[in-house]
Amino acid sequence: AEHYARIVERTSTRRRLLDAAGDIAVLAYQEAYDVEKVVDDADRVLFGVSERRIGRVLVPFRQVLSEYYDRIEYLTLHRGELIGIPTGFVDLDKLLGGLQRSDMVILAARPSVGKSSLALSIAHNAAKKHNQRVAFFTLEMSNEQIVQRLISAETGINSPCLRRGEIEDHLWGRFVTASNDLAETHFYVFDTPGVSALELRTKARRLHSEVGVDLVVVDYLQLMRGDIRSENR
Repeated sequence: AEHYARIVERTSTRRRLLDAAGDIAVLAYQEAYDVEKVVDDADRVLFGVSERRIGRVLVPFRQVLSEYYDRIEYLTLHRGELIGIPTGFVDLDKLLGGLQRSDMVILAARPSVGKSSLALSIAHNAAKKHNQRVAFFTLEMSNEQIVQRLISAETGINSPCLRRGEIEDHLWGRFVTASNDLAETHFYVFDTPGVSALELRTKARRLHSEVGVDLVVVDYLQLMRGDIRSENR
């Protein structure tokens, strides 16, 4: 039975691929649509085919209540423990209970007070100390600058010295160790200036389908652009 079920599954997947190809062709011919929106919609259609599980649109309220009850029971049993993604900052984690999945958290403050440094530290702590998979979109700094900041935080070597390559002999071991440790983390950096919401979503979706993503950090929102000229950022 399993053998024939696999045949049916493969045939069904091929049929959905053919349907998706037709939908993508139709999208490609829509001259009125912005090309980035077409690419995002096409990626969404294709991604839908790869999803093996088909979720139900309507869920019985009894099931919702049951899941909510289980959630409350879990929280009660783990009272005082972090239930979200740890930021590495004890007081902040106590306040938020960690970063909760599906939440959008905005770091807002005056210019030049360290918002980017805090965001990078949170991402770094989540990836290194708690083995979370983090996607860091940097719209202002390059990949090299991100690495430089992280190694500086890990080793205590100041950034100007790293930028000039002036590392004292007794610090080389610390530098190599920090580099190896960071290489083992699930930390993914995208340095795309002026990325749009659609482009960011597409990249995040692809990365999540490949490795899974626990936390997405954007530095910073005001540098993102709209997908069409008339859109309000």
